Amino acid sequence: MIASTGIQVHGGMGYVEETGAAQTLRDVRITSIYEGTTGIQSNDLIGRKFGRDRGAALGAFIDEMRASLTALAPSSRAGTQIRDAALEALVRLRKSADALLAVLATAPDRAMAVSVPFLKMCALTIGGWLMARAADIAAQKLASGATDREFFEGKIASAHFYATQVLPRTLALEQIVIHGGDAVTGTDAALI
Repeated sequence: MIASTGIQVHGGMGYVEETGAAQTLRDVRITSIYEGTTGIQSNDLIGRKFGRDRGAALGAFIDEMRASLTALAPSSRAGTQIRDAALEALVRLRKSADALLAVLATAPDRAMAVSVPFLKMCALTIGGWLMARAADIAAQKLASGATDREFFEGKIASAHFYATQVLPRTLALEQIVIHGGDAVTGTDAALI
């Protein structure tokens, strides 16, 4: 998704090898095959990791992320937006995880039916947490008179883009995780 956006930023030049964007997109696509398809990885997440400890490890990680985000004290509007977007994504992830646990206990096939959206939601949310932390560090460096201003301003701009353009996708993924399993498992394949 991010690599594809990078190609769009370059326009037609995004497909030209000199930009590096096309290579990044190819690498991203093949990585999901090298490490096992997204479906295999998501089923492993739900069935073997998340389900095994009833979400305890993920819950502890969500708490850790929330604590580190609430400890941030942004000094700019963009910094506040970045932190708040990451916190909102964590709320959605927690709600989705709780709903998924309930479904996993009674109808594992419905839980597995939304494993890929849940995996993507985890990835986007964790990315938002990391971006918020990076933006906070960059803002601190700028405030202390860092000489590489462009680099740190770029970190903040990237985090702001992520918070406003990428993290909102967790809202749609939350709806799929909470409500989408029935549409997969409750449909007669002969009708499709």
